[in-house]
Amino acid sequence: MPKSILSILSIIAFSCVQLNAQYLTFEHQGQNRQYILHIPQNCPPDAPLIMVMHGYSGNANDMKNFTGFNDLADQFGFAVCYPNGTVDDYGNRFFNVGYEFHDEESVNDVDFLIQLSTYLQETHNLSPSKTFSTGFSNGSDMSYLLACEAAENFRAIAPVAGTMMQSIYDNCNSSGIPVFEIHGTADDVTLYEGDINNIDGWGAYLPISDVIEFWNEANNCQNYQSESLPNLNVNDGSVILWESYTEGINNSEVWLYKVQNGGHDWPGVWGNLDINASLEIWYFFSKFINPTSSTTYTQINPSLTISPNPGKDYFLIDGIEEGKAYNYKLLSNNGSLIESGIISTDTLNLKSTYSSGLYFLFIENTGYAKIIVEN
Repeated sequence: MPKSILSILSIIAFSCVQLNAQYLTFEHQGQNRQYILHIPQNCPPDAPLIMVMHGYSGNANDMKNFTGFNDLADQFGFAVCYPNGTVDDYGNRFFNVGYEFHDEESVNDVDFLIQLSTYLQETHNLSPSKTFSTGFSNGSDMSYLLACEAAENFRAIAPVAGTMMQSIYDNCNSSGIPVFEIHGTADDVTLYEGDINNIDGWGAYLPISDVIEFWNEANNCQNYQSESLPNLNVNDGSVILWESYTEGINNSEVWLYKVQNGGHDWPGVWGNLDINASLEIWYFFSKFINPTSSTTYTQINPSLTISPNPGKDYFLIDGIEEGKAYNYKLLSNNGSLIESGIISTDTLNLKSTYSSGLYFLFIENTGYAKIIVEN
């Protein structure tokens, strides 16, 4: 067993609140596979579905507990599923992406996730065209395998601390899918610089720069931008550089949040605290529910422009119809709802004085935007 597994086990023990798992079962190739499903009461017909996969030696309940996707699902009306991997000879749960010490494992997790997502779509009236995949570590590696082998079933992926195994890279024939990777440069489990020589025993895998370039080329992106995200927590020892490749095939985009000096982390829970990784992932996925063209840090829908940005107590919104009533929500950077209401003019006047920082504005049926408050 690779020595790095000890690091993963210590991460899994992080969870400070243990909630009871409510596992459901799905029969696949003679096995009763487990998963946890959350569908909010306000979930509309044809709602999005996000598959969230755990890391090696973790489980679905871990992912449910620390990612906070259930709360986001309640806020925005999507379904979230946490599948369980199977158990290997070491007694650890995993998704089969071809690690060297799994060379005799035959479980087909690509087919399992395709069949499970299809079952959930049909059973709960969820959208086949708005189904997404994310995960942590091994679950992120699995997302890349889905992008290569099941791009017709998953609209976009958002791996956290994951990579492409050399075998996946060599056999990937994807014609492109939106990708959003969040990765620390000091990750000591999934090395940012890769492990082509298989020193750690997982099997050969690519540097993150090569992974991003692969998906940039697969999506034929035409535009590149980079900028630093606000350093909202100066005590976490890391900052984030956002690199985005946009204007790809079918408006696809490829993003990298390069967490400089970040470790094997889920930002917002441990490690980097400048962002809430789960909220950022939903923000990215939301772009491909009703695909639009390229974005900037303060603008997600080209018809929804916010100014001034940064601002203080009011923001002008270019892209809404004057006199029409729009429901809006304002979320803090950690995903908490702090304000909601109806807006019918081109000016959003904040109901209270909020501390300086990054906020997410959602205007129903119109778009999302990140706004920066400066006092």
